[in-house]
Amino acid sequence: MQEYSPEQALWEIRREFGEHGGVAPSISRSSTFTVMDPNIMPDIFKGVRGPHKGGYFLYSRHFNPTVETLSREIAAMDNTEAAVSTASGMSAIACTLMQLCKQGDHIVSSNTVYGGTHALFDQLFPEMGITTTFADPGDPQTFEEAINPQTRVLYTETVGNPTLRIADIPALAEIARRHNLKLVVDNTFTPMLITPSLLGADVVVYSLTKFVNGASDVIAGAICGTEAFMLELMDLHKGRAMLLGPTMDARVAFDIQQRLPHLATRMKEHSRRALAIAQHLENLKLKVNYPGLPSHPQHKLIDAISNKGYGYGGILTIDCGTSDLANVMLSNLQNKERFGLIAVSLGYFDTLMSVSSASTSSEISDEDQKKMGLSPGLIRLSIGITGDLDARLEQIERAAKEAGLV
Repeated sequence: MQEYSPEQALWEIRREFGEHGGVAPSISRSSTFTVMDPNIMPDIFKGVRGPHKGGYFLYSRHFNPTVETLSREIAAMDNTEAAVSTASGMSAIACTLMQLCKQGDHIVSSNTVYGGTHALFDQLFPEMGITTTFADPGDPQTFEEAINPQTRVLYTETVGNPTLRIADIPALAEIARRHNLKLVVDNTFTPMLITPSLLGADVVVYSLTKFVNGASDVIAGAICGTEAFMLELMDLHKGRAMLLGPTMDARVAFDIQQRLPHLATRMKEHSRRALAIAQHLENLKLKVNYPGLPSHPQHKLIDAISNKGYGYGGILTIDCGTSDLANVMLSNLQNKERFGLIAVSLGYFDTLMSVSSASTSSEISDEDQKKMGLSPGLIRLSIGITGDLDARLEQIERAAKEAGLV
């Protein structure tokens, strides 16, 4: 892969000053905006004028100046023409797919996706006449075999949640181009580490709630792609991100903007610590899974598609075999060792831990969990950046010994 620095790309665009010259951009909290000439408003409703066509704003469910500033920065980070910021990661996913698909259409999706995404495909979309076939993201041939005349979208997570299965994005992009389909990639686990647009993805979605924001204090999402597709999403008459109303609050956008400058530093540290902990656990003979380990079956693939210098991400898993053993391990880590917190979500500055089969993947049936390789005793750890690393290694080793895993 070509060398690319999302950190540099973000730095080059980040030049938004406050309205009185403040070094931080201003927050525009207005819900509605005035026009100086009454003839301008009809043009905005027709799409003749707007934020991208003359700098006109209408209503904050459509576009808001503060949210639009964040969107431009996310697009720069992800090497896309434009972006739309939304109220959550799930709204970003749902609006994207509902814009690309209509009743009778078909999606081929990775079978190792987040539980909420799986429920969207498996439960809600069928009620709308949109069907999905699940395939192995590491084996592009299974995607191609699942394509039928009604297929419109290939969908995958860059790194599967929680199996950490790596998607072969270049191969999937080639298949999508050959069949005239759109490739949508959820890059929530690997902002800055991997840039899907450079690998051929048409649309990239995020839960900004996670690593991008990094403080577990807001819910937010983003959709990145061509300017034409973003304008489709925000079209006043049929744009899904406009009509379904997943509006990001301007104060949330401001908070995320203020954390973007140190995202690269945080991702590098998440990666450094996760690799050290994974190596330590592997030396203890635990069943640990982490893309940065040579033992990971797709270690060479992630090396080939990642931006150099950012590491392999902050997520690792430990398979304890049974849910009972996993719960003992979690209790030891939180209540005895203070290693981390038993909570869903990820990307926080402290370590967050959960048993995926009973939490964030609980929407997936036992049969499908088995197909995707999800053990009932799998613990997902989002490794934080707090505390002394050597002390953390000692804590997790003691917890594993106390649980009888070592």
